[in-house]
Amino acid sequence: MSKEKQFVKEITPQSEDFSRWYIDAISKAELMSYSPVRGCVVLRPDGYEIWEHIQRELDRRFKETGHRNAYFPLFIPESFFQKEKEHVEGFNPELPWVTEAGGEKLEERLAIRPTSETMIGHMYSNWINSYRDLPVLINQWANVVRWEKRTLPFLRTTEFLWQEGHTAHEDEADARKETMQMLEVYRDFAENFLAIPVIMGQKTPSEKFAGAVDTYSIEAMMKDGKAVQAGTSHYLGTNFAQAFDIKYLDRDNQQQFVHTTSWGVSTRLIGALIMVHGDDRGLALPPKVAPTQAVVIPIGPPKTRDQVVPRAEEMFFELKRAGIRVKIDDNPDQSPGWKFNEYEMRGVPVRIEFGPRDMENGQAVLVSRVSGEKRPVKLDAIVEEVRKMLDDVHQTMYSNAKSFLESNFKIVDTIDEMKSFLDAQRGFVLTGWCGSEACEKQVKEETGATSRNIPFEPAERKSACVVCGSKAEHTVVFGKSY
Repeated sequence: MSKEKQFVKEITPQSEDFSRWYIDAISKAELMSYSPVRGCVVLRPDGYEIWEHIQRELDRRFKETGHRNAYFPLFIPESFFQKEKEHVEGFNPELPWVTEAGGEKLEERLAIRPTSETMIGHMYSNWINSYRDLPVLINQWANVVRWEKRTLPFLRTTEFLWQEGHTAHEDEADARKETMQMLEVYRDFAENFLAIPVIMGQKTPSEKFAGAVDTYSIEAMMKDGKAVQAGTSHYLGTNFAQAFDIKYLDRDNQQQFVHTTSWGVSTRLIGALIMVHGDDRGLALPPKVAPTQAVVIPIGPPKTRDQVVPRAEEMFFELKRAGIRVKIDDNPDQSPGWKFNEYEMRGVPVRIEFGPRDMENGQAVLVSRVSGEKRPVKLDAIVEEVRKMLDDVHQTMYSNAKSFLESNFKIVDTIDEMKSFLDAQRGFVLTGWCGSEACEKQVKEETGATSRNIPFEPAERKSACVVCGSKAEHTVVFGKSY
């Protein structure tokens, strides 16, 4: 058996065991390693660089909308959590506590940050006095800890990285405008940067963020048909303002509570983009987020190496100067076939093959990771052609993911239809819901699916509840999730 065939067998096919495929793909591509602490992983350089590209682009978008970054403490006094009852009940099972430090027992337990609403609420109460201080538009890049019972690298870990935006406003209208603006930032980022199509909508009351008035989300479908909540934006009303006494003197000289929002995405996005785009060869990374966008591989017999490699290096430096994240692999100890498999497995969007015949013809051959298309291009147009193929790869990835979502999305009228569909093929269903928590719970018990959101633009409006048959108050997307 050839090395190439052997190599591909090291990744479990998706159809055989999707979860195993996922672990194989991210481990073999060296995105992460398991740490000695339960539920925690080490982000290796390629994995962390994906996060850096996500962070850099989102940070740019946040600043364009007037937000600034700050940093708040990792430790939160227990008393803070008691001030917002619904919030503490929502997070209590996941909270790790510090009870001793420096050899002495603490007077008050400190929670390790699961989210920062309480700490930020406390600080805002000190900073905000007048309507002139509003709005406050702050974002934090941080790590958080939630003691998860079931973990999966990137998607659900005990400690993870994220951003959390926290804003304060004069009134409900301005706060709700902020909530929807940030949800749209997430949607546009997911689709135009990560090539992930998403469904925008509002969470049902049972699925909203603990302490929120309303929660909105973008939901993405993985290649096993399961859902990943790819981003959330919350209108918190005056709940946290009242709990932390965040008041301001309004334009009529009256004391008012501010209206607050919070919104966030996390390293879960890395897991999502892998599960949306990957295949049996391994990762397929969207060009805008890929650590290496193109790899130059000199090919041909050893006797031509002295002529080919220097010209390949010139091409490498030209692409690098143009801002393309490019690598050259001229290692003579590994065959071109091994290298082709290696960089396909790592998800590099474009491969550039360059041999003696190409050099004679003044060309190189570009190969697309997602379509397999081979495109001979002139060396004097290499930068332009690589950029064009990167754009093509993004569009192909988005189109493929969109087609997959649409072909695994079914409109149903009854719970039996829903069960049949989810048993036969995993995916999302769109159906009617009366608004009763009991009916929503019954769907989960009978099918294993949870409400993902009430989409803003459903494919069809439903008139009857999928469970009880009474009038549908909402049309809801249900699906099994991570």
